[in-house]
Amino acid sequence: MTIITKLALAAGLATALSTAAFAQDLSGKVVGFSQIGSESGWRAAETSVTKQQAEERGVDLKFADAQQKQENQIKAIRGFIAQGVDAILVAPVVATGWDEVLTEAKEAEIPVVLLDRGVDASEDLYLTSVASDQVKEGRVAGQWLVDTVGTEECKIVELQGTVGSTPAINRKQGFEEAIAGHDNLSIIRSQTGDFTRSKGKEVMEGFIKAENGGADICAVYAHNDDMAVGAIQAIKDAGLKPGTDILVVSIDAVPDIFTAIAAGEANATVELTPNMAGPAFDALAAYLADGTEPEKFIITESKLYTSADDPQGEYDRRKGLGY
Repeated sequence: MTIITKLALAAGLATALSTAAFAQDLSGKVVGFSQIGSESGWRAAETSVTKQQAEERGVDLKFADAQQKQENQIKAIRGFIAQGVDAILVAPVVATGWDEVLTEAKEAEIPVVLLDRGVDASEDLYLTSVASDQVKEGRVAGQWLVDTVGTEECKIVELQGTVGSTPAINRKQGFEEAIAGHDNLSIIRSQTGDFTRSKGKEVMEGFIKAENGGADICAVYAHNDDMAVGAIQAIKDAGLKPGTDILVVSIDAVPDIFTAIAAGEANATVELTPNMAGPAFDALAAYLADGTEPEKFIITESKLYTSADDPQGEYDRRKGLGY
């Protein structure tokens, strides 16, 4: 056996022991999870995956659905603090207004991990933030549109996420960065669809009526797939062909958008993994075991999917994740 092989085996054994130790450290731990709500398929998948991860690691997960209201999240976090949980996971509905309650958690020596969204608060008030690069997501979506339309004029309508949320802010920024300098591309209308399918449909109906029955719209960019699916229905109801008459690009990569891509009714989506809890629990295990501080920002991968990426296969795979 060579020295390199021995070192590799030793490293592998150390990693396995470390992982087992972290899992053991979380066994029996109580973790509070303040979820935004269930406004989208992706959000439901994140909840499902978080519960699965907790069960696999022996974590007693206390779940609280905020129904998209920050006041409910703050109340839930204070409840977790009062219960003396070992840690708190929170997917913040908006970016602002967290300093007071996060300070309360810090004073109680309860580590807080942010999931999939950030907050405008001092970084010392939370242990780490597990999220995608949301600006990059918007940039990838915008670059796809730039590459697809070439030099043709393209008037874009935008379905924004919840006002004040970090995904809405960042995905808009990234998309605008991508199309900047391309004078043939312009956003002519932009309005929140609140990340929901029904609101996305309603807002898209308004866009279509305002823009010559949709004839003046080249593409719709939605900050998430659920709004895109709603927009697709509005486009069809107007007698137009989504994916052809109006291009559809969005973010999340939930199963239903792959059904739409397979049918030619959507064109592209950027993946947002629902497994934010895995890296979060890993960070908590290390921290609770011996005080190891994780990276302040743990970034998950973003990937573009189109009709060339086996949409039916992607649909099947994601359904298995609990969407």
